[in-house]
Amino acid sequence: MTTQQGTPVSDDQNSLTIGPRGPTLLEDFHFREKIFHFDHERIPERVVHARGYGAHGYFETYESLSDLTSADVFQRAGDRVDAFVRFSTVAGNKGSPDLARDVRGFAVKLYTKEGNWDIVGNNMPVFFIQDAIKFPDLIHAAKPEPDRGFPQAQTAHDNFWDFMSLMPEAMHMVMWIMSDRAIPRSFRFMEGFGVHTFRLVNAAGDAKFVKFHWKPKLGLQSVMWDEAVKINGADPDFHRRDLWHAIQSGDYPEWELGLQVFDDDFADSFDFDVLDATKLIPEEDVPVRKVGRLVLDRMVDNFFAETEQVAFCTQNIVPGVDFSNDPLLQGRNFSYLDTQLKRLGGPNFTHIPINAPKCPFRHFQQDGHMAMHNPTGRANYEPNSWDGAERGPREAPDQGFRSFPRSEQGEARRVRPESFADHYSQARQFYVSQTETEQQHIVDALVFELSKVRTANIRERMVAHLLNIDEDAARAVANGLGIAELPDRADPARQPKTDLSPSPALSILKNGPERFSGRKVGALVTDGVDAKLLNALRKALKEEGAELAIIAPTVGGVTDSEGSSIEVNEQIAGGPSVLFDAVAILPSSDHAATLCHEPAARAFLTDAFRHKKYIAYSDAALDLFDAAGLSDAPDDGCVRLSGKKDVLSFIGQCRSLRYWDRDVS
Repeated sequence: MTTQQGTPVSDDQNSLTIGPRGPTLLEDFHFREKIFHFDHERIPERVVHARGYGAHGYFETYESLSDLTSADVFQRAGDRVDAFVRFSTVAGNKGSPDLARDVRGFAVKLYTKEGNWDIVGNNMPVFFIQDAIKFPDLIHAAKPEPDRGFPQAQTAHDNFWDFMSLMPEAMHMVMWIMSDRAIPRSFRFMEGFGVHTFRLVNAAGDAKFVKFHWKPKLGLQSVMWDEAVKINGADPDFHRRDLWHAIQSGDYPEWELGLQVFDDDFADSFDFDVLDATKLIPEEDVPVRKVGRLVLDRMVDNFFAETEQVAFCTQNIVPGVDFSNDPLLQGRNFSYLDTQLKRLGGPNFTHIPINAPKCPFRHFQQDGHMAMHNPTGRANYEPNSWDGAERGPREAPDQGFRSFPRSEQGEARRVRPESFADHYSQARQFYVSQTETEQQHIVDALVFELSKVRTANIRERMVAHLLNIDEDAARAVANGLGIAELPDRADPARQPKTDLSPSPALSILKNGPERFSGRKVGALVTDGVDAKLLNALRKALKEEGAELAIIAPTVGGVTDSEGSSIEVNEQIAGGPSVLFDAVAILPSSDHAATLCHEPAARAFLTDAFRHKKYIAYSDAALDLFDAAGLSDAPDDGCVRLSGKKDVLSFIGQCRSLRYWDRDVS
């Protein structure tokens, strides 16, 4: 292996750093060439995070954090700054479906009084790799295989799992992407994480480490894999439509910004290295302090001008915030700026309104492709000796950004810190922190993905890694793949810890919502539907902060039992139950037989039952249960509706989102 100039490469696994835990050196020409070329592989679509959707809003600070940071955004309780957020999938192209199994980007741009601050994170707190030099390899492996151009927006193929099976450091992230975190119900029900360890620096120059969290006010929720597959067919824009509809209807999504703040003593005593992006700090060890809220209240005016042209850079920080020596973060700081230069055509991408600061800005940078602002007056350099307006801007030693004066020493070598060597302990901790239902979903996801891998030894290598995480899970995956004899356990670089306590914060089902607000019930109705019952359901859902969608044999509308016309939102074939959080089956007795003979109506009920959703039904719907072959239904997850009391009981059940006790085997 050589560089593009023909220079032999001695180490393609590690960036050049000062000491094992020091910063990455700019002189690392191999890393810079490799990631530079990778950043320029696609035009004009983003190489990663191409499928994105954004919205405007604001961030409001709860309290002054002047003891922790000098950042202006955190100095005064109640202060608000404008914000723009872009959600995205990672692996698929711009035309890929929303419900691909994937990491979700969660990128926040805060337009503060001291410049733009970009918190460029994901919906998972860890990542696949520890060093940015491996990022091109990771994405190449995840993208469609180059000789055939597929699969699109999927990791269920040989190249991806070949790479994973040869990268033990990725095993923690494998657990996350095989969990339900990778198929969220909505952007609104999704956590965000800054991933890396950063620093907060106060006015006195004192610094502490910090990790950033975005906690959704509506709680966490994901879909089942079978639902994701069907949603992609029924509505590939499901997440986009959900966010658009919520904001346009005034149901503004909110997240709370949480900080995990810790000092050097904690970092030194913690079982894992806080500079390792494949690790997290359990919330039980360092509680998350909620310090503000993010509200999205306005959609973009033009998708291309704003969502497509927005440029996030991890290097965009403000005074009072600083970097750590996380090698993945150090690499991102180089890569993101280079990527924006290529994708947006030149160095003046900050002149595009969505990227421009909303505070005053002054500098001597000039010209270049598509320059919208140039220095005015005589001077375009500094220092200069001119007076007044002619002299231009000057440095502000007291107000300007100052890097935290950390001390670094060590040899310039390509080396991975020994403290990064434990690749399995937190993967195990994540798995044991899940409910039994969630663990089964992880096993099922691994079986599905690896069953698409045609090379037997790749499947076996993954099972060998799983044996270091959880033996029962490894056996279940092996059985699902038809591996008769378990392979030898993968040889760990460091013996994994088996006594880490479960972290309930890592489970979706343990952090579900307390209410059904923000969700939607799909009511399958016919002509003659009971008007009082339907109105009671609609009213109760509205009071809960939820919605009712009407599904019927035709989209032209139905007439209720009182002769009133009811607007229909979806025709049966176009509105399957996978699009809703719970369902109601409310045909009239005169028209119930029509539904029984309609395949889409039977599938509507069958899928809702299979996906363990709560189901409300009228007496006339019982024939549809029989026609759908649901001999075990109705069960305790089904509520017979005859009046307002039953409606309230149904909504009360819906607050737990799924009837997980339902046996659909």
